[in-house]
Amino acid sequence: MPRQVKSCQFRNPPQEDSMDDQLQNPRSIGRDHDNGAVHAESESVGARPQILSFFCGAGGLDLGFTKSGYDVIFAADYFQAAIDTHNANSNQPVAQTLDLLYAKAAHITEFLKARSPSASPVGIIGGPPCQGFSRANTQRSQADPRNMLARRYAALIVDLAEIYPIQFFVFENVPELLAKNNQRIFTSLKRKLAKHFNVSVALINAADFGVPQTRERVFLVGLRKGMSEKEFAFPSPSSSVRSTVRHAIGHLPPPIFFNRSLTPRDIPHHPNHWTMRPRSSRFSADLVSSGRSLIRLDWDKPSRTVAYGHREIHVHPSGLRRLSLYEAMLLQGFPPDYILKGNLSEQVTQISNAVPPPVAHAIANQLKKYLPRPIQRREHE
Repeated sequence: MPRQVKSCQFRNPPQEDSMDDQLQNPRSIGRDHDNGAVHAESESVGARPQILSFFCGAGGLDLGFTKSGYDVIFAADYFQAAIDTHNANSNQPVAQTLDLLYAKAAHITEFLKARSPSASPVGIIGGPPCQGFSRANTQRSQADPRNMLARRYAALIVDLAEIYPIQFFVFENVPELLAKNNQRIFTSLKRKLAKHFNVSVALINAADFGVPQTRERVFLVGLRKGMSEKEFAFPSPSSSVRSTVRHAIGHLPPPIFFNRSLTPRDIPHHPNHWTMRPRSSRFSADLVSSGRSLIRLDWDKPSRTVAYGHREIHVHPSGLRRLSLYEAMLLQGFPPDYILKGNLSEQVTQISNAVPPPVAHAIANQLKKYLPRPIQRREHE
């Protein structure tokens, strides 16, 4: 059983553009941040261990690893708005729009050689789409074509490990991946990855790592066979005291309500501090949670899981409106100066799918104990 210690998005059915076309004009993570959640200061990339990021989304995993001293030299996702976010918060042009259902290790290798002939990644991180497994998908099925992306990710990890000195991988997904009806898929993934890695599994709750949100996700972490005979020990909870909604967003001014003429410059305080205008008469100080569409958060508890479907953004503790995208971002543990790109709907998808950076940071720090050489941090702690 995994130790008790994800993020989903569906790419529309892709067209089979050539990988050469998709890997042109690479674009780009993580600006300098001075927030205590996950901060990544600029410095010379020097000898920082290089890693690859697949299904990178808005960059939550990448941000946590960057803070811990790793160098993300390539990131890929099919969702253009997420790539725009990743690059807008970056000092390095590393993120690329790419259909990972068709990408092969050879395509990634060709791109890296052209961009940086001396590239030598030692790790791979990613969280493939999960709708085929997710509890939120009431019509989920083992035959769901989106499940193929999890298999493709496992295949890329194994194939790239035969080209580069990959010492570890991180694979994030929803808890339902461990469900009995997904046992065949899960076993197949582990068997594939076990070709080159000793695989460890844990169910991690983000609330145990300072994130003001109850969010359980499965993490598979693999250590290269021969690198260490030890099983990866997942990080212990960083605090016994749970961070609350009040602590994360209680200080914020009211957001701006969406209208089609709004631009980021029109939104005070932060470009993502906007939300839909409440139209239902049910929005009031007396609002009681009802179903998935009206879940009112409690000021003095962690948020429910930030994973929003259509009209499912959680209700602000006041009961008067839904959360803003900026509030949701803070509840995911992103630093306050991080910026999501895209329209409001695209921002909802990105923040719902993101890995909380503090969780990524805890795993990244733990992995350093297994690497053959020390990693310099990118910040003073």
